[in-house]
Amino acid sequence: MSQLERITVDPQQCGGRPCIRSLRIRVKDVLDLLAAGASNEEILEDYPLLEASDIAAVLEFAARQSDHPILRVA
Repeated sequence: MSQLERITVDPQQCGGRPCIRSLRIRVKDVLDLLAAGASNEEILEDYPLLEASDIAAVLEFAARQSDHPILRVA
């Protein structure tokens, strides 16, 4: 089940960068924490407004952003 509805983009918030449920917690910030080795539990402790489904949404969003067609020149 997709969690992407948890990701919001508002030009008036965080410079239009993708955030989680309009909380002003950017997708990039959570991705940076995960990349640095933080566990889901640690992130949820540090950001009590977040839910486990928010982290799943961040990962789904990132996966979809990195999936792009490969164009080949003949």
